[in-house]
Amino acid sequence: MANHDALIVNYAAYESETEFLGTTSADLPDIEFLSEKISGAGLGGEFEEIIIGQLSAMTTKLSFRTITKRAVKLLEPTEHNVTLLVAQQSVNTVNGNAKIIPIKHVLKLKPKKTNLGKVAVMSTADVSGEYVTLYYALYINGKKVTEVDPVNFICLINGKNYLSNINNILGLNKKKQKSKKKKTTKKSKKKK
Repeated sequence: MANHDALIVNYAAYESETEFLGTTSADLPDIEFLSEKISGAGLGGEFEEIIIGQLSAMTTKLSFRTITKRAVKLLEPTEHNVTLLVAQQSVNTVNGNAKIIPIKHVLKLKPKKTNLGKVAVMSTADVSGEYVTLYYALYINGKKVTEVDPVNFICLINGKNYLSNINNILGLNKKKQKSKKKKTTKKSKKKK
């Protein structure tokens, strides 16, 4: 049974998964691996090689029809946890039936630039903001398929963290485990 992706039926944007951000549109970040040109003896020219798990800085753009308190709140120079809940439609090519699939985008953003738009009679204000994207995760039908977190050394794509081996080599997984144990021990002592 073949399904073809058709379109986004609708979506909602929230901060901290509870505060509705209003009527917006979103340009999600580009996930771009850093690369290096390789050349030298023994090669018939040069080629580019990606650096596993190392990513270029990411930017997200949110656009609002008018200026709102929520758009201004995203201007606060702090980390904002933004979630986009999407209803995406696909079509079964055998029987023609449509199916709605839940898509969830989770982002940690900091404001980079805000365009407060324009003022004109009977028109939208076209307010928009560009945000540094510190974290991005994508869920399709409830399953996490992508997680990019440069600060915590995570580059998860289709269930595989491409930085896991590097974390082990650098001893970062051991440090994280020790940190978790310390937190658990402190919580246990507080409860007593």
